Amino acid sequence: MNKDNISLANILEALTGTYIKDAESFSIIGAAKHSQEIMPGGLFVAIKGEAADGHDYVDQSFKNGAKLALIEKKINTSYPIINSQEEIPTDTKFHPPLCVLVEDSLAALQKIAAFWQNKLKVRTIGITGSVGKSTSKEVISDILSVKYNTLKNLGNLNNEIGLPLTILGLSKAHQRMILEMGFYVPGEIKFLCDIAQPKVGVITNIGHVHAERAGSQESIARGKAELVEALPEDGYAILNYDDPLVRDMADKTKANVLFYGLSKEADLYADEIDGLGLDGIRLRLNFRGDSNHLRVPLIGRHSVHTVLRASAVGLVEGLDWPEIIYGLKTLTSQLRLMAVRAQNGAILIDDTYNASPQSTLAALELLSELPGKKIAVLGDMLELGQYETQGHERVGIKAAEIADTLIVLGERAETIAKTAELNGMPPEKIFRIETPSKIAEFLKDHLTKDHSVLVKGSRGMNMDGIVPALEKVS
Repeated sequence: MNKDNISLANILEALTGTYIKDAESFSIIGAAKHSQEIMPGGLFVAIKGEAADGHDYVDQSFKNGAKLALIEKKINTSYPIINSQEEIPTDTKFHPPLCVLVEDSLAALQKIAAFWQNKLKVRTIGITGSVGKSTSKEVISDILSVKYNTLKNLGNLNNEIGLPLTILGLSKAHQRMILEMGFYVPGEIKFLCDIAQPKVGVITNIGHVHAERAGSQESIARGKAELVEALPEDGYAILNYDDPLVRDMADKTKANVLFYGLSKEADLYADEIDGLGLDGIRLRLNFRGDSNHLRVPLIGRHSVHTVLRASAVGLVEGLDWPEIIYGLKTLTSQLRLMAVRAQNGAILIDDTYNASPQSTLAALELLSELPGKKIAVLGDMLELGQYETQGHERVGIKAAEIADTLIVLGERAETIAKTAELNGMPPEKIFRIETPSKIAEFLKDHLTKDHSVLVKGSRGMNMDGIVPALEKVS
């Protein structure tokens, strides 16, 4: 038993309002909705999805080490089931593995997470924005970990399922929690804040990602602003001064505001910036009369904003500059923008997790800092809604300026190709290739040690296998 972790007594109290002392010795280590992701001693949440029903995997979750399963319907299992919707007999024996029957598994998960966070009151930093959420979360975590025991959501666990799953990994030993919050529809971030109760809110920027579902940039900004609107008076809203839509959010929060950016009007600003290609970035950070020169192992000049927002969190969370700089210089998190070399020495930038006009322009800027002949492999940018044509055109203009060779994948990326040609890129340097595997084969035939290659596209374009294939080029 670990008294620091959430117990079955906590779970039942969250669901029923009644504390059962005999269930206190039954503790849980983390939670998952996929049986293969369950930790030994963990909670399995059976959720009925479009492709699969988690109730079909309850027994497998127990075989994989789960101690407890939340279920919303009676299942054929040999394991005991407690019905949380009925009075639980006082002589009940709480021995794992055990199922708890609830009305709605997802709603129960969310209710339990809110209860556990409210009980522990771990100081929480919420992060949202169109681009840079995940990288910022990782760097903020590295900085705060210099001083505090921290928890962060892993991968893309940033929605109404992933965020409460993360919170159930909290223990009484944790001092800070860093949560990325995704946005798809109005009200979603407010709902996540009701569960997580953040004291600090970080907004990265407002772009066109999810415009297909959310509508205009202004409607996206309103959705993201739900984070700063949820902050308490003694909290902090950390806002990007360089983005007007984010800057205006200062009027929507009762919390303290700290602006960061490249403008000297910001509270925390960066100057003397020097992109060093794969060797990182060099910059000076300025805050209330103090200046600090440093070099950070993040690639691309766009990473300056990541450094700024992570440093801002460090400052409001009580770290001094030596601690912040140490965290920045010794980054340990696995960041999504990966730079590797093919066996023949070519530089490969794998930025295929997702794509928007803003992030693609930033990636092209990074490509411009790298040596040798430059190849841009660009796929469709999805979910841009009314900004689809404009976004692809902006990328095409930038690609013509930076790339020596352009390879495009997808119907939307045809706009990138046409715009690049209109802006001076020779047509013989533009290639339209219909599948990721054929792009890899094409590059294997043309790649030399003097090339730098950027591979960038939305996840739906399935471009993540291109760089691994090129790493095998001999």
